[in-house]
Amino acid sequence: MHASEATAYYFKRASKHLGMSERLEKILIMPKREVKVEIHVELDNGELVSFTGFRVQHDNSRGPMKGGLRYHPEVDPDEVNSLASLMTWKTAVVNVPYGGAKGGISCNPSALSHSELQRLTRAFVDEIHDVIGPTLDVPAPDMGTNAQTMAWIVDQYSKYHGWTPAVVTGKPVEIGGSKGRDAATGRGILFAIQAYMQDEGKALSDLTFVIQGFGNVGSWAALLIHQAGGKVIAISDLTGAIHNPKGLDIEALQRHAKETGGIVGFAGAESMDAAKLLTLECDVLVPAALGNVLTKENAADVKAKYIVEGANGPTSPEADELFIKQGKHVIPDIFANAGGVVVSYFEWVQNIQQFRWSEERVNAELRTIMMEAYQDIKALAKSNKCDMRTGAFLLAISRVAQAAAVRGLENDSFCMIKPTA
Repeated sequence: MHASEATAYYFKRASKHLGMSERLEKILIMPKREVKVEIHVELDNGELVSFTGFRVQHDNSRGPMKGGLRYHPEVDPDEVNSLASLMTWKTAVVNVPYGGAKGGISCNPSALSHSELQRLTRAFVDEIHDVIGPTLDVPAPDMGTNAQTMAWIVDQYSKYHGWTPAVVTGKPVEIGGSKGRDAATGRGILFAIQAYMQDEGKALSDLTFVIQGFGNVGSWAALLIHQAGGKVIAISDLTGAIHNPKGLDIEALQRHAKETGGIVGFAGAESMDAAKLLTLECDVLVPAALGNVLTKENAADVKAKYIVEGANGPTSPEADELFIKQGKHVIPDIFANAGGVVVSYFEWVQNIQQFRWSEERVNAELRTIMMEAYQDIKALAKSNKCDMRTGAFLLAISRVAQAAAVRGLENDSFCMIKPTA
């Protein structure tokens, strides 16, 4: 099943609870705009190479569209469409005034030099600058991009439109980035886990965690869970996987990974088969790497009782249905990993107001929004007798539909989309 098909499946599962018409489903699923551009870049050796870039703008009923830019060899229209749609529902779940978008360039960033990446980024901005902006569409970092990439975008965009730091989020603090942004997605995961476990009557110190991925999201989630008392017993990254049933020293692991380029070889753990990480015995599994890693092929072997989706779309519909039947608890991506877009919203607000927030304020505001979103999802899941993912989609769809209705973007049938609370 393609990524866009999986997103549509979850959407339609929720829409049945709302009694939504097929016509309205199509309106809310289909993206408003798809941009595809060819980018020609001269490499350091003088060779001229072409790359394909994408920007899909899904919905702007609730505000400017928002979503990351990823540089990866597997970036394609289907994946970008799926992620743009997920951003629409994610921003609605946490109730920040954005719609959804996503984009990227099909390339291997590790094979490009610093100067080549800069030329590629600036050439991409040359092609899309007229369809992005603080009131139109606000990109952010994603897989293969970072704060430096956003800085190049700000500079190139500003050549056309004047100094405009609010055109992107996830920038360096020196040019308008927000304190707390690097840790935001991982911190949001921590808050989501704490909210859920409070209802389960469990403390983090009672639980063991397995985390797939040790990039920005996974490493921050691991560190914050560890600092909050949780026992992280296994982690994987591109170099392999490590395991220590007594718990990993995450601070020491981060130092090792920074020095060596990966987690393998860490003295405080033993290497393990990365393919077996997802099915390792633990309480909480956090897939925080690529999408579609929990599938019908391995779902039956997953032993974790709780699955917290740090990545976008890590669970296939077949696996999700099995988890529901097994009584496993899935905290869905459109809520669990929303901390990044929440703090991106804070950064955007700071840029527009030209007023900086302290990191303490950023973290406190993030916690408030994540806890409020959890309560909203829980209420809908309970009243509709459905799983948490469906409850999150119910919340998101209703908010987007009602915004479109009051703006007069569609007919009065939007006004009927109100979930039972």
